[in-house]
Amino acid sequence: MTRTIIIAEAGVNHNGDIRLAKKLVDAAVDAGVDYVKFQTFKASNIVSKQAKKAGYQKENMTNGDDTQLSMLENLEMDESMHIELIRYCEQKSIKFLSTPFDLESIELLKRLNIKLGKIPSGEITNLPYLRAMARAFPFIVLSTGMSEMEEIKDAVKVLLDNGTQSKDLIILHCNTEYPTPMQDVNLLAMNSISNELNISVGYSDHTLGIEVPIAAVALGAVMIEKHFTLDKTMEGPDHKASLDPLELKAMTHAIRNINIAMGVAVKAATPSEIKNKESVRKSIVAKYDIKKGDVFSEKNLTVKRPGNGINPMKWDEVIGKTATREFSIDDLIETND
Repeated sequence: MTRTIIIAEAGVNHNGDIRLAKKLVDAAVDAGVDYVKFQTFKASNIVSKQAKKAGYQKENMTNGDDTQLSMLENLEMDESMHIELIRYCEQKSIKFLSTPFDLESIELLKRLNIKLGKIPSGEITNLPYLRAMARAFPFIVLSTGMSEMEEIKDAVKVLLDNGTQSKDLIILHCNTEYPTPMQDVNLLAMNSISNELNISVGYSDHTLGIEVPIAAVALGAVMIEKHFTLDKTMEGPDHKASLDPLELKAMTHAIRNINIAMGVAVKAATPSEIKNKESVRKSIVAKYDIKKGDVFSEKNLTVKRPGNGINPMKWDEVIGKTATREFSIDDLIETND
């Protein structure tokens, strides 16, 4: 059984509050996911004073400030907050992960001994950043929102040229609209990426609900990433497009069931259904009373349950044979008859 890696994306839904961040960790633990992921950045390193909020950010925040800089400054996690969260995750037996958005943040996570580097969609064309990520982390996850196939190939080449091994790389199909309209999900592109690059693929989801990530697992996603929050009505850029804790738990449960249900690709009767064969399948039986010496024919034979007699696929082998004993209606025709 392949077990899909599930990343619960807390992102910036902690709103800068360590207590809220720990509650998000607790919810991720309760849901049974593998990683809880945050975001690491220095706001002044990633946006200018002139950068405006994205459309979904404006819709989800009502403080009247239109700039990304002021929004992100309130959502930064300093080093001490990182250390406290990493320790808390260790106590709760869940893996800590964070996406670095700038070179300084890459160095911080490396210094904190984080081994898995998560590249967000917005950095897929950032050459210095890609080089630094490949050199900092032995394992890489690359999100591909807004990307063309050639851009993904270019980014992968940079990673491989700078030390990443293809076996240690997972590419996530992604759409960066929050929430993503169903008609824009293009889930089959995940398989196109896999076929083109021969690298493990997963899916980072921003749709409302849980059905699309579940479908991605059925298509072969080895990793799922999904935003979650404690309360969708909270102030902040990502809360409304996130799952609540019950939805996160339901998604995880469904994915684990899909993992089990995928099986081994060999079509054969399973242990749970073998016992049904006799009661559900059929055998060749006497349609009417048959005397010893009568010839079996389509007139005096038929097919009925149970299936513990001659398999009806041997019908032609029985027709024309002579009965060696008498039969009453519904008697099974046995091989020695």
